[in-house]
Amino acid sequence: MTSRDQQDEIKAIYEISKAITSDMYFEDILKLIVSVTAEVFGSKICSIMLLDERTNTLKIRATQSMSRDYLRKPPLKIGEGIAGKVAQYNKPIVVKDVRKEPDYKYRDIAIREGLVSMLSIPMCVKNKVIGVLNIYTSKPHDFTEREIEVISSIANQAAIVIENTELMVKTKILQEELETRKKIERAKGILMKEENLTEEEAYKKMRKFSMDKRKNMKEIAEAIILAYELKNK
Repeated sequence: MTSRDQQDEIKAIYEISKAITSDMYFEDILKLIVSVTAEVFGSKICSIMLLDERTNTLKIRATQSMSRDYLRKPPLKIGEGIAGKVAQYNKPIVVKDVRKEPDYKYRDIAIREGLVSMLSIPMCVKNKVIGVLNIYTSKPHDFTEREIEVISSIANQAAIVIENTELMVKTKILQEELETRKKIERAKGILMKEENLTEEEAYKKMRKFSMDKRKNMKEIAEAIILAYELKNK
């Protein structure tokens, strides 16, 4: 490996590390990861497939390729195809020629797109597989231990991005749920005080408003609070 190759690899890892702490949108970060990886390693196609725990399948979430055939590939079940086996056993798999590999699920697409060698790497967080990073070349290629090591590092950084994003989303949802509960409780208190209702009666009245107006309970609570505040200014 030349010093130039090593510099490119270091640059790729740096760019991806920088993206983890950036304000970029989640989908843009995934796009950056596949684009940088494909550029550094001269990949025909680089893709990230993420695990959907509800269906136990891997779905393509990002790729730098414009191939419609590749983008339309159906999800893979865990244990199905190369990527499915990588996710199942949490180990990288190298395929010298996917066009001749019986376990490769979509050989017809590989032939049409000119895909030959493949490296599929698990994306892990705390030893839990959350997805797979795939790299394809247009010519036969023997992936070196160094390449596998570097791409594994990239895959793990991508996994960190995904975990951090999911945690932020869950935290935001919890905060919104807490805020909604607080508003509903305050609105109930206002109705109880203003209309001399019990807590149950106040809640039923809010729920009826919600159904009649086709608004959610948070919106009804906010309307009650606003009306009360305007009245008592």
